[in-house]
Amino acid sequence: MILLVDSGSTKSEWLLVTKSGEYVNIYNTIGFNPVFQSSDFIENEIKENGGLMGIADSVDQVFYYGAGCSGESYQKVVFTALTRIFRKAKINVDHDIMAAAYASYEGTPCICCILGTGSNSAYFDGREVYSVNAGLGYILGDEGSGSYFGKKLLAAFLYKQLPDAVLSELEAEFHLDRAGIIKMVYQEPRANVYLASFTRFIAKHRDLPVFEQMLYEGMREFLHIHVCCFPEYKEVKTHFVGSIAFYFSDSIRRAAADLGIEVGQIMKSPIHRMLDYHIQYFFQNA
Repeated sequence: MILLVDSGSTKSEWLLVTKSGEYVNIYNTIGFNPVFQSSDFIENEIKENGGLMGIADSVDQVFYYGAGCSGESYQKVVFTALTRIFRKAKINVDHDIMAAAYASYEGTPCICCILGTGSNSAYFDGREVYSVNAGLGYILGDEGSGSYFGKKLLAAFLYKQLPDAVLSELEAEFHLDRAGIIKMVYQEPRANVYLASFTRFIAKHRDLPVFEQMLYEGMREFLHIHVCCFPEYKEVKTHFVGSIAFYFSDSIRRAAADLGIEVGQIMKSPIHRMLDYHIQYFFQNA
């Protein structure tokens, strides 16, 4: 049996298939990011999922693609956790941009983007990915992501730059105050996930001019920095993966049109399209 895993910072999908790629089951856990989490933490969280633990000894290979897995040291954090659980399996750990690339590929080179809790982009020729402006995380970068828009919303709330009705609703729905926000952002773990949680409020009020402008400007900034950096950006399709891309696709298309970018696929989750690529290129070696 083979596990194909797509893990963002908020949630992870674990797709169990046979060696020929036939669907068996899918499991869900919280998201993982080794930049902020240890091997012990990841291991213990996975062990909370009874379904995964029930099939652990039946897994022969794991293809794991995760947020924060951009370097060998971070990949090792996840690798260590996975080897403790899937003791009989060959473990492969790589960056989540590879998941986006595999899901986006249609037989020709493309630009693939992640817009979820965080954001990133790469050029994919079918085999290798090439980055120009690699993601900087939620403090310095993550333009157009859930954490980015959460920061924008909370800043506007604290600076009282939102309509009075919106300010009141935010305060009532999330029980917000300055001290609580500062604590969650600067002192508690998984601040990026906390920030991204506010995108559901933006989605609910997306037709308000203040949010229409916020979304357009955020997507344009992402595209300008992370797509226009590729010399080929007007010659190939640009594909998007992630919940933020999916739910705010109209803002992406509007900003992309203004920049001369051809939008291709926009997928909430890459997991099943990833499977198609793995069946063709990887599973024969599993």
